[in-house]
Amino acid sequence: MTIIVGGGVEEEGEEDDFVPTVSLTLYETDFDQFVNKLGEAYEKYGFVILENHGVAQTDIERAFRLSKSFFEDLSQEEKEKYHLPGKGGARGFTAFGRETAKGATKSDLKEFWHQGRDLPTKGHKFEKFMPPNVEVNEIEGFTESAKHIFYSLDELGNRVLQALAVYLKQDRHFFDDKVDEGNSILRIIHYPPIAEESAGHVRAGAHEDINLITLLLGADEGGLQILRKDGKWLDVNPAPGCVTCNIGDMLQRLTNHVLPSTTHRVVNPPKERAHIPRFSMPYFLHPNPDYVIDTLESCVSEDRPNRYPEPISSDDYLQERLKEIKLK
Repeated sequence: MTIIVGGGVEEEGEEDDFVPTVSLTLYETDFDQFVNKLGEAYEKYGFVILENHGVAQTDIERAFRLSKSFFEDLSQEEKEKYHLPGKGGARGFTAFGRETAKGATKSDLKEFWHQGRDLPTKGHKFEKFMPPNVEVNEIEGFTESAKHIFYSLDELGNRVLQALAVYLKQDRHFFDDKVDEGNSILRIIHYPPIAEESAGHVRAGAHEDINLITLLLGADEGGLQILRKDGKWLDVNPAPGCVTCNIGDMLQRLTNHVLPSTTHRVVNPPKERAHIPRFSMPYFLHPNPDYVIDTLESCVSEDRPNRYPEPISSDDYLQERLKEIKLK
């Protein structure tokens, strides 16, 4: 038996060869349909592509243009002065070759910038978890642009979480007070051209994200792949202007794997495109540092026993994982 899916033909029992796309217009016009489409995509893939998401394309293009200037126009010495030792890369610049995927032996082929949340008051209870952001002096507008993208994706992420809360049989606003001061991060990534001496290294090794959900802008070059349940790698190539959104390990744990955190990677380009750099901007949406990740009762049953009977705070979980990927 065959099933028609998105204009293609799929054999029953096989997976689609594309990640579903869902429009944010449904959030306003048919919230229940938005909930169902998101939930079904996430249960199957752990990934979804969002269109009509409300982040202006002009803002996205400006952010990429300024990021390109930071990574390519500044010297290594100029970039390194924005590195904060001992902070696990929480803010500012992290140099090429510093991060290694969990379980990997060779570092990723990337460097990146981290922009976080600005705490509203001095002496805030989360100051020990969230250091101040770093401002770049050499590239006019860089800091302002990064901050704008951070809060735009934060707002989008909150809408996604409202839908997922309903899908998980919780109140629509279940996540609101659990992420309103979350230790979230906008990561602006530069994957330089591939050098011949990089044999054995990849742009981003196979990994799962740490956080609740990730919202990804870009990239201009391909390479993102997700690991399907059948063990095959699937290319993810969203249309221009879309946001790719995936489940992270914290949400997988909270939902007892109802919503899976899917393994993904960024593979190296073919030889004829190895000289072209790649840029992307993932936004890692985290809970508040003191939020305790305790399996939702709605996600536990006789057929699905609780995998995580011991709760853990989101910050303790984060610190464990930062050590695993060699940022601490």
